[in-house]
Amino acid sequence: MTKNYRHAKSSGSTVSRRSFITGASLAVPLVAFGASSASAATDNATRQRTASLAPTPAGRALRYSHPGLVHTLSDIERVSAQVKAGTQPWLGGWDRLVANGRSGSGWQPRPVETVVRGGDGSNYGPLFADIHAAYQNALRWRISGEAAHGAAAVRILNAWSGTLTTVTGNADRFLAAGIYGYQFANAAELVRDHPDFEFERFRGMLLNIFHPMNEHFLTNHNGAVITNYWANWDLCNMASVLAIGIFADRDDLVDRAVTYFQSGAGNGSLPNAVPYVYEDEGLAQWQESGRDQAHSIMGIGLMGAFCEMAWNQGIDCYGHDNNRFLKAAEYVAKYNLGHDVPFTPYTWQSGPLSTAAHAGWHTQTVPGEGGRGQGRPVWDQVLGHYSGRKGLSTPWVSQIAATLRPDGGGGDYGPNSGGYDALGFGTLMQYRTLSPLTPTTPAPMQAGTVDTPAPMQAGAVDGTPPTQLAPAAPTVTAQPTPETTSSAPAHANGTIEQLASTGTGVLPAAAAGAALLALGGAALISSAIHSQGTPSVGEAPGVSE
Repeated sequence: MTKNYRHAKSSGSTVSRRSFITGASLAVPLVAFGASSASAATDNATRQRTASLAPTPAGRALRYSHPGLVHTLSDIERVSAQVKAGTQPWLGGWDRLVANGRSGSGWQPRPVETVVRGGDGSNYGPLFADIHAAYQNALRWRISGEAAHGAAAVRILNAWSGTLTTVTGNADRFLAAGIYGYQFANAAELVRDHPDFEFERFRGMLLNIFHPMNEHFLTNHNGAVITNYWANWDLCNMASVLAIGIFADRDDLVDRAVTYFQSGAGNGSLPNAVPYVYEDEGLAQWQESGRDQAHSIMGIGLMGAFCEMAWNQGIDCYGHDNNRFLKAAEYVAKYNLGHDVPFTPYTWQSGPLSTAAHAGWHTQTVPGEGGRGQGRPVWDQVLGHYSGRKGLSTPWVSQIAATLRPDGGGGDYGPNSGGYDALGFGTLMQYRTLSPLTPTTPAPMQAGTVDTPAPMQAGAVDGTPPTQLAPAAPTVTAQPTPETTSSAPAHANGTIEQLASTGTGVLPAAAAGAALLALGGAALISSAIHSQGTPSVGEAPGVSE
């Protein structure tokens, strides 16, 4: 096995900002699949990445491309042409969108003033359903030109921006702020030029309700030690900051998100989300791989969305540190296809910021089996970039994406919030003709491997407390969450729910092994794997997504 390493320094590559796309956004959608891809703006893959990622001088706004979050004008034109021509797999993706009940133009929003996620009074179900209905209707409007769908998307978004005042709950409120913040921005980005869309009011909602919560989490981690929360917690809040920054033309937010991706202290930054690289095998261990697979796949989807939004504004996060994210995606895909992968023991500390340096340590020694083989609509997005745009070899991502193609979106993967963690429809919007460099068939699957997506497990991603997983090995523990404190409800998304501040003076996870040995090790390592959760600040550390 090749030597692996944790938090290795970037091999000289720095996140760079390309010349920003200056093409004008559409004032009207592509009518009746009539736009020609030949007239599309130059594909992002041909644009050069040149300018350095230095903070933009105060008061000077760079020009952002709109629409320019997970979808661009050229994406919409390309897809419209493929669907009009009846070309597969795009037509299959379109058919899935049309068949999804949330994409119907008759959808009526159900806004509330206060959204609660986690704890007493949880009422966030209508929020995530409405966001996906807005997004799906906006896609149908942009691609087909059917006015009723544009009107539906605007109706939903205007209703929420005119009603919502607060997002609250237990620690899960930060998951709500992150996931729904970035998804709201993406839906709104598609209708920003619609004459009936209340753009300024919606912009204000994102900047005044969602962004402050995103920033608070990334700065304070809900009062927990820095390693307490799983990668997904950081990633959804990073995605929200980036999406809101682009939507609102705020350079400071975009710079904040991209800088955090490169070097942030929490588990969502690239070096921490992908702690160990197996260079000779083209694989890299994901931060939540020892926890379970539902959350690992969710994390791939969140980082993929983040990288796509950055790419569409001239910033190459996909390729940072020698395509580190691709290696992590290959790792998670390979394991979820039923194959063995290398695993380096992962050690972390959990608990509130006041936790003593010698306490709250846990170690995972094998990959978590929970949710292995689960289907989530995240893979064609990753594949579309690395193989379709860049021509890189993606054997495992290619194979797992094929098992789900054409993929769907919110509502197609279960009724609970875990089924809405990704916007989906990657086959329709992000699939690109695969490069001939990409093997179409990786090594044959081993006996007993998973060849079809497994149904979502209750509690793994649906927001309900999961059943405790049996330890895969006696020394393995899962989630970063101390059990000695009161537990908080599990999240529907996939990260630790404990409170944490950007911990200072906390032992690096890489040094945990030595610390444990010095302190008597065994007594500090839990033997059970917890499938969700961690403590929350203000609420004793518990376990959560």
